[in-house]
Amino acid sequence: MAVFLWKNLFQTTKGRILQQRRASLYNGAHDYDEELIKKKLQQFAGGSVNLSKEHSGIGILTLNNSRLMNAFTGTMMLELQERVTELENWKDGKGLIICGAGNTFCSGSDLNAVKAISNSQDGMNMCMFMQNTLTRLMRLPLISIALVQGKALGGGAELTTACDFRYLHKLINVKSERHLCIQVY
Repeated sequence: MAVFLWKNLFQTTKGRILQQRRASLYNGAHDYDEELIKKKLQQFAGGSVNLSKEHSGIGILTLNNSRLMNAFTGTMMLELQERVTELENWKDGKGLIICGAGNTFCSGSDLNAVKAISNSQDGMNMCMFMQNTLTRLMRLPLISIALVQGKALGGGAELTTACDFRYLHKLINVKSERHLCIQVY
């Protein structure tokens, strides 16, 4: 009987913790309306956020928008939130590597989308949306590593701070050969 009660308490507590991790930080604050900002972000298409899960329990999250040096478009912001939700529900996950496609980690937000968001309330809502997503990413019960190759600017640098570790990959030309130099900072 005690074992049954213990398991029941454990499952209930685990469920509450997961629910708190997923909860928005800003519900009702500063007129934040997550559904409204999601509709506005959908208008800014392009790029993708891909997640592959290996059998070893390691997930690889790749920012892919080579046209804009992996800058976050509105749809990429929405996809990042979806991937974080997927990772929150991944029972076999142990670790997460976040990287950018090509030679750039992430150059921040797509400035065309930022410019098109015409009022300060929408701008604040977009920032709150991303902050909420990055907080949930930071709270994942996975060891996370930002594998930074090339530039990590603005929101890209902020994304690295949501990870437990950051590794800098730098390609160096030495006698016409490319060598990989890994630095930890």
